[in-house]
Amino acid sequence: MSEPRLGVAILTMGNRPREVAALLESVAKQDVPPTRVVVVGNGSPLPEMPDGVTAVELEENLGVSGGRNVAWQRLRAFGDVDVVIDLDDDGLLVDADVFRTVRDLYADDPRLGIVSFRIADELGETQRRHVPRLRAGDPMRGGEVTTFLGGGHALAVPMLDQIGGWPDEFFFTHEETDLAWRALDAGWKVLYVPELLLQHPRTSPARHAVYYRMTARNRVWLARRHLPLPLVPVYLGTWTLLTLARTRALDGLRAWAGGFMEGVRTPCGTRRPMRWRTVWRMTRLGRPPVI
Repeated sequence: MSEPRLGVAILTMGNRPREVAALLESVAKQDVPPTRVVVVGNGSPLPEMPDGVTAVELEENLGVSGGRNVAWQRLRAFGDVDVVIDLDDDGLLVDADVFRTVRDLYADDPRLGIVSFRIADELGETQRRHVPRLRAGDPMRGGEVTTFLGGGHALAVPMLDQIGGWPDEFFFTHEETDLAWRALDAGWKVLYVPELLLQHPRTSPARHAVYYRMTARNRVWLARRHLPLPLVPVYLGTWTLLTLARTRALDGLRAWAGGFMEGVRTPCGTRRPMRWRTVWRMTRLGRPPVI
């Protein structure tokens, strides 16, 4: 696309007003300004927003997936946004040329669907879980990948129009993988660009009370929704072994087991297994859909 127009989406639960204000200041300092900025209060009221920022207050918390769907659809409704940039509400854009780089990447490649930012803390360190590839030793190694980081990324609106938005049912965890797998199966590229930095406090996903249950349930849903049948038990078996090896808290394992069974028993949405050529493409990119 030629000179794509950028829209920014920020999802918040209303408990980080200072962080949101600082993030909006860093957005305003970009040398390529966005066409639109939308802040969604996910089940919470919002403070007064700066001029030019659209505030959307939801009556209930729709989760990460549902809230981001509201945000990108609101941006799309304006009719002047080609790329949606999602930013965590406690993140910060350190460099002023982030949006310029995003714009140029999409202008140069019409099949670029998703761009993943690098996330680093105040000391410049990137956690292993924030490197969207199996070999995570060098967070500065960019290139095509098979998933992306929810905290900071860009999505092409034509891609979203084709494959649909975020999986509402997931609420929280693995919604990025669901979207990335659909994008790859439709022929779009997912690109990790470590030069695009979002500064973010060092955190653990397990800080959320529902983490273990949602993680297990949504992994089962991922497999049921998107994997060819022979790969479903391989994928779930691999992640079961990894979870048993990594999880030390007994309460966490109980919650995980409950979530796994919930994923087996409950509806997961429409099943559209990816093509085998997509499996091969993901394998060539270094992450076959079995881990």
